[in-house]
This record gives sequence, C-alpha cells and structure tokens, in this order.
Amino acid sequence: MINRVTQQTVHRSTLANLQLNLSKMSDLQGQMSSGKRIDRASDDPVAAGRAMAYRAEKAAAEQAATNAADGASWLNQIDSTLQSSVSALRRVRDLTVQASSTGVHSDTSREAIAAEIEGLRDALLGHANTRINGRSVFAGTSAASSAFEDSSSATPYSWNGIASTAVTRRISADTTVRVDVDGTAAYGVGASSVFQTLDDLAAEIRAGDAVSGRLDDIDAHLDSMLSTLTTVGARYNQITDAQDLIAAKLQDLGASISTVEDIDIAQAVLELQMQEVAYQGALGAASRVLQPTLLDYLR
Repeated sequence: MINRVTQQTVHRSTLANLQLNLSKMSDLQGQMSSGKRIDRASDDPVAAGRAMAYRAEKAAAEQAATNAADGASWLNQIDSTLQSSVSALRRVRDLTVQASSTGVHSDTSREAIAAEIEGLRDALLGHANTRINGRSVFAGTSAASSAFEDSSSATPYSWNGIASTAVTRRISADTTVRVDVDGTAAYGVGASSVFQTLDDLAAEIRAGDAVSGRLDDIDAHLDSMLSTLTTVGARYNQITDAQDLIAAKLQDLGASISTVEDIDIAQAVLELQMQEVAYQGALGAASRVLQPTLLDYLR
C-alpha cells in the first residue's frame, strides 16, 4: 500500500524536523552557558544517580571536615592550656626549692615567695576553668560555668564535671575522637588537687616550715599534667591525619562529580557548530520544499 503524501504532510514533517533541530541547538546552548550536561535527572538517569551518590558522600565528608576542625580547635586550646599549667607548676617547683633553703629567708622574702605561689595557684585555677565556645574543656559534658570551684566555695576545688562522660567529634563514618580532658586527671580534685597543694605550700612557707617534702607532691602533679598532655597530643595528631585524608577525599569527590556532570567544552563547541550548520541547512531545504501559498501574495 502506498501512503499518500500531501503538501500538508510535508509542511508538518518539515516544521517538526526544524523544531527538533532547534531544540537540540537550544540544549547545547544551555549546556554551554551552565557548563553542565545534566540539567535534570531525565537527561541521564544513570549519571544523575551517580552524581547524587557522590554529592551525598561529599556532604558527609564536609561534615566530617567541620567536626575535625572543631575537634582540633578544642585539643589545640587544651594543649596550650596544659603547656601553660606545666610552666606555672615548674615555676612553683623552683620557688619550693628556693624556699627549702632554711635560715636564709626573712619573713619578707618568705611572704614574697608565698604570694607568688598563690598567684600561680590562681593562674592554674584559671587554666583549669578554660572555656571554648561557652563550654568548659575540662568538665566533660557538663554545662557548668566552671570546671572547678575556688577556695571560697563550700567544697573547695571540687570538680563540676560529669564523670565517665566525654565530648567527642565524629571524623569518619566509624571513627570518633575525644576532644576534651577529664579535669581531675590533670589537676586532681578537692584536697588532693594541685590547688590545695599550693595553698598548703604557701601556708607552710609563711610559717617557716620545711617544705622540701612538697617537691614530691609537685612532681606528682607535673607527671599527671604531662601524661594528660601526651594523650592530648596523640588525639590531636589523629585529627590532623584525618583532616588530610578528608581533604584528599573531598578533592577526589569533586573531580568525580565534575566528570559526571560537567561538559567537555571542546566537544560541546564542535557539536553546537555542527548543529548550527544542520539547522541552517534545514532552513534552506525547508524554503525550497514548502510551496508558497496565497497568503504569500496578499501583502
């Protein structure tokens, strides 16, 4: 059976082909302007699915990077604080050695040494109550305004933290790192705290008592601080290593997303030029195929 081809059929077919060519050229121009070859999921469902998976993985990596940066900030602050505390306590040790020399200090010199030790005690208490973003770094998950009470409280130098709790940051799907420190491990608590030790030491120096025995107490507190400092350093190194891995992962994911979504500029330019030539050719053919109508003469 032979299909009948009419002038109207030719018109419709020619206009449909022109519209198809124009639509392809419009799509290529859109890709050129956006730099993306996928505007909607229907453009390439498989590639769109891969891009969504990559983006989800990238969002998780970006959150891990934020967590790691926050954790590094906490640990860096704690490290700096403990370093200052160690320096202060070493100065106390030097003063204790100086005060241990009997028969060479007047009341005035003993008072000066005791006053400096009390000043160092206050500095240590300030270090122990260090806060970051409104949170105490030595009180676990407690929301208390300070990790340690001062000597004027009902329970001098008591700890306001919550035992067996820890502030953590998730730096990967299966890894969390503790970013705070138990204040009692570094500074002691109550009557066994470094603060009470310095109070007792200052009182003994004022009274002219022998204080050489206090060197062992000071050394014990120094060992606790240094041990805590070592732990903090190990955690900080873990976070910085994770940051390097996360940065590399983000770079790889960015490249993967670009590979899936971005156009090849050179290829897109070539295809657009070819489509423009095809469209111009189609227009020329249409002008010859489509017969003039009476309307062309009614001007």
